[in-house]
Amino acid sequence: MSVEMLTYAALGARLKISPMAARSLSRRLTLPRSLSNGGEALVSVDLAEIRHTPRPPRDRAGILAAEVEAMKAEIARLETMAADHRANFEHECERADRLAVELLQSTAEMMAGKEMTARLEDEVAALRSGSQSGGSTGTHGQAARRLGHLAASIVQADRKAYR
Repeated sequence: MSVEMLTYAALGARLKISPMAARSLSRRLTLPRSLSNGGEALVSVDLAEIRHTPRPPRDRAGILAAEVEAMKAEIARLETMAADHRANFEHECERADRLAVELLQSTAEMMAGKEMTARLEDEVAALRSGSQSGGSTGTHGQAARRLGHLAASIVQADRKAYR
């Protein structure tokens, strides 16, 4: 049980660890320290009382390689997920474009139907006003002609609607 005064480098060499690890160990064990004449820190240590077994050196290259491979796998998974989301986005854009075209067509058909309805209502109103006035035979022929045009317009509108 001999107490020795060692620098961190000497303590590290005895324990087969780095000087920084020796410094950390001496702090953890709260070993007494003092300064040498040269300005270096000296640690009072009884090597028989210290039960320190150095860890085997880590394979940093192997650990880093494994981390790189894990990150590559994560990147591949994220790229696949991004491609799936992109395909879904493009599909929905195409669908939205088709719906917009259908909406424009429906609006145009609705406006044409409203115009046709207004024209037919005007013709019906004209026919009613002509029949209510109790007109002569000439007016009757004209009303019959208008009624024929009205029926033809209705048939034509009906055919357009079913196309």
